[in-house]
Amino acid sequence: MRVYFDHNATTPVDRDVVDAVAAALRDEFGNASSVHYYGQRAKAALDEARAAVADFIGAEPSEIVFTGGGTEADNLALRGAAGAAAETGRRHIVTAAFEHEAVLNTVKALERRGWTATVLPLDKSGVLEPERLRQAMRPETGVVSVMHANNEVGTIQPIAELSRIAREGGAVFHTDAVQSAGKIPIDVRELGVDLAAFSAHKFYGPKGVGALWIRRGVRLAPVITGGRQERNRRPGTENVPGIVGLGVAARLAASRLAPEGARLAALRDRLEEGVLTRVAETGVNGARTRRVPNTTNISFTGVEAESLMIALDLEGIAVSTGSACSSGTLEPSHVLKAMGLAADRAQSSIRFSLGRANTEEDVDRVLEVLPGIVERLRSLAPSGR
Repeated sequence: MRVYFDHNATTPVDRDVVDAVAAALRDEFGNASSVHYYGQRAKAALDEARAAVADFIGAEPSEIVFTGGGTEADNLALRGAAGAAAETGRRHIVTAAFEHEAVLNTVKALERRGWTATVLPLDKSGVLEPERLRQAMRPETGVVSVMHANNEVGTIQPIAELSRIAREGGAVFHTDAVQSAGKIPIDVRELGVDLAAFSAHKFYGPKGVGALWIRRGVRLAPVITGGRQERNRRPGTENVPGIVGLGVAARLAASRLAPEGARLAALRDRLEEGVLTRVAETGVNGARTRRVPNTTNISFTGVEAESLMIALDLEGIAVSTGSACSSGTLEPSHVLKAMGLAADRAQSSIRFSLGRANTEEDVDRVLEVLPGIVERLRSLAPSGR
């Protein structure tokens, strides 16, 4: 029996999406910029997908720009907004310490180009308090970026309040919504943001395709140059099959959002309570209320997360650590460190992220094997547990 509990890393592509992508690869081979029959068929496929993504997030189709994924969407948003803001003398950016590297490393790149940055800390809840943003705002703040839902602990940020603070200060507000799309309802108007990034493979679509929502009237400086595709925002011949898949995935996600969210929350809670009850010295990282329904991040005192992940994989259970392994050295998760967790707790934490195909049997399988694995790893630890 195999159990896949790593849906925040990527999701299996829905069969309907696979069929749509295959059909587009076979039939819609035209260049969407061509004016002949084949080109117009491809353009019609793009328009249909654009409308689906717009409906998914409460936007207008003309505000959707297709990208090569969430990382590119974040880059286009931050670099483009920064370029436009710099023309007005605003060269200060504010973000949060728990952001994805697509944002954090882009902010570092902007610093190398003369920008100043404020990276806001968090508390152990994993939620950014709006007052911290208010205190960080300056007259020269041009861009603010805070993710909608965190990829490691699942916490949902008060984006509407944060974006209001940024707007009052005259800054453009970007949110990385990659981990919230398909898990919770999203209405970009209600959130009050200016820019929002999405990635298809996080909600059962293909890899290598995403979207950036750009509120009408928001200026972005060019990031790459070329043709006039995507309203001059993202030049290059469009990936028609991938975009078709994104559109189908968005429609499916929208239709399944409410029932699937409730089902996953119940499974997640079953798993979480089972772990806390059956395995001593465990704890949930981050707020247990304000979070996406499929995610839990649990620490196991005295156990190295990487060893636990490998042991679970040998039992056919796929999970994720919140850590990165670089040159043989296990580094604590930057998200958990930003929340103020001690290094040993951060290094003993595992993320379980559930998805559409998971069942109670999957949860029970994890609860069956996990206690024994943890006991064995603790007995092997240098402390002699």
